[in-house]
Amino acid sequence: MRIYILALNEVFDTGLSTVLDTFSIANDLAESAGVPSIHFEITVVGVRHRVHTSQGLSVPVVAAAQLVRPDIVLIPALGAKMPETLQVALERRDVADAGELLRQWADSGSLVSAACTGTFVLANTSLLDGHSATTSWWLAPLFRERYPHVILEESRMVVASSHFVTAGAALAHIDLALWLVRRSSPVLAALTARFLVIDPRPSQAVFMIPDQLIHTDPLVERFEQWARHRLADGFSLSAAASATGTSERTLARRLKTVLGKTPLSYFQDLRVERAVHLLQTSSDNIDLIATQVGYANGVTLRTLLRRRIGRSVSELRAGN
Repeated sequence: MRIYILALNEVFDTGLSTVLDTFSIANDLAESAGVPSIHFEITVVGVRHRVHTSQGLSVPVVAAAQLVRPDIVLIPALGAKMPETLQVALERRDVADAGELLRQWADSGSLVSAACTGTFVLANTSLLDGHSATTSWWLAPLFRERYPHVILEESRMVVASSHFVTAGAALAHIDLALWLVRRSSPVLAALTARFLVIDPRPSQAVFMIPDQLIHTDPLVERFEQWARHRLADGFSLSAAASATGTSERTLARRLKTVLGKTPLSYFQDLRVERAVHLLQTSSDNIDLIATQVGYANGVTLRTLLRRRIGRSVSELRAGN
């Protein structure tokens, strides 16, 4: 299995080393997993002769243009983590050159994958248009703004769609690498995960902080401020629209465009965030916390927590 790791300048150090280490461990464990014929041939490639990580380390790369088509190409994150620096990075010439290369490889049948902010590099090519994808959860509003034709599912850790695979934030690089190993051997992927001491993580939802979703939309900000003061009350779209100085239709459309959610869904996200905070910082029982965030009883809240973030009350308190 020929895999190219496409390293752009200022590549995210942890992302690059994580995927390299995961495939290396999988190769070492292949015989133990009963699949000695499986081997991942990893090459770090670049569109420039010299590449440095975001921490200034030099990365030896092979010139991508001189190589044959890979079975898989993986784009680690760029070191830029915030919208301002990321948007500047995406305008670089090496990113544009990488995009041309990705189009060629995709057209010839390569599976193209990316993690964290690397998904922006892939989306820049328009290859993801019409397909589902995920990205760093806090950058979801920016991703929607830049790539409105991509179906963003930011709560998921790994999303596969056609010949493309994307993964969520930072350490989702390891989830992506394990997903790719699993395509060749589920047994090998499971063994590799055990050696890495990592559990399957299907969702980013447990890590998401609603007020850290980076956007600059004043209407969404007004809605959030209104909602946070009324989490214990019932939700009313008409009241929300009136309080934010707009119509119900405009409010719903703006939330969908910026956050990909309905006003009620985002309101529930804020309730879940508050409930998780109370579970981890207080000794209040689940019924009292449910009342504080607007639910009739603890059973309803337990069900919502399990559905939204995949964790039980005991798991959330144990992780405190």
